[in-house]
Amino acid sequence: MAAARPTPRIHELFELLKQARGSDLHLAAGLEPRLRVHGELAPVAGWPVLDDEAVRALLHEIATPPHWQEYESTGDLDFAYGIEGLGRFRVNFLRQQNGAGAVFRLIPEAITPLAELRMPPAIEGLAHLRQGLVLVTGPTGSGKSTTLASIIDAINQTHRKHIVTIEDPVEFVHHSKQCILSQREVGTDTESFGAALRSAIRQDADVILVGEMRDLETISLAITAAEMGSLVFGTLHTNGAANTIDRLIDAFPADEQAQIRTTLAESLAAVVSQLLLRTADGAGRCAAVEILLRTAGLPNVIREANTPMIQSIIQGGRNLGMQMMDDSLLALVEAKRVSPRDAYFKATNKARFENLIED
Repeated sequence: MAAARPTPRIHELFELLKQARGSDLHLAAGLEPRLRVHGELAPVAGWPVLDDEAVRALLHEIATPPHWQEYESTGDLDFAYGIEGLGRFRVNFLRQQNGAGAVFRLIPEAITPLAELRMPPAIEGLAHLRQGLVLVTGPTGSGKSTTLASIIDAINQTHRKHIVTIEDPVEFVHHSKQCILSQREVGTDTESFGAALRSAIRQDADVILVGEMRDLETISLAITAAEMGSLVFGTLHTNGAANTIDRLIDAFPADEQAQIRTTLAESLAAVVSQLLLRTADGAGRCAAVEILLRTAGLPNVIREANTPMIQSIIQGGRNLGMQMMDDSLLALVEAKRVSPRDAYFKATNKARFENLIED
């Protein structure tokens, strides 16, 4: 009988991350391990500074031989790692100035319902759209994946549809409820985002989640799938609805931009821009969101490249659930969920928040 494999030493750090209710574990040669808890990085008590050999030993224990070979040859590696009873992690190995490094993002085992995320009702409304392109945007670590997982879960519980997710790697694991779910991991289940998107269009997919719209082919195919009648969710690392629309158009060559404006004008259903802030009590984080929804006037604004008008559309659509980011921040301050100072640093119009900050 074969001896049981020893538990990888890095599991101890994963346990500490979960106990601290943290979001990320950072390893880097030349530093002690650090946890990100409620947005702040801090060293792990009792762990020494790790040199390159020590970091590589921790990483090697949890990598498959093909993964380690890829890391050795390229210096980068992305994959998901699961531990029964503890959770799943989105993993990135890297090389940096002092040697090996890695970042582990803890993916909650349970998908949080939208109501528990305290999202505006308009966000839940996105789960009931029939077709169109919905973009959830924001910087890395702003909660985009969590929001999208909650929306997909709401669809799964209330509709009978075929949902295809295309991710690198698969993060939140969904189980079929009312819907049929096909979760595809780039590099394992499919060659690329583009290849999976082309297949999803042929697979009678009602809902398609694109983990990241990172290149022209993926952006173009996502817009096409939405135009053909699917409900497509995607993410971008942009801030604000107007910037997001400009970023999509600018991804295309100049001679194609007029045509893509027309296509996007017909297919764009919503843009949600998200930021995460530390709560006022320091015990967690909460989301501020800007919401743009499709209205009769939006297609013309997109076609005519008049993105400065997006702000007017959002302000005029408050009764539909639309809101500007600064308005969302102000509401969180007034509800005493975040501090005025933290909101000030995230705000676009900082003058609105200056008089709220106590000396």
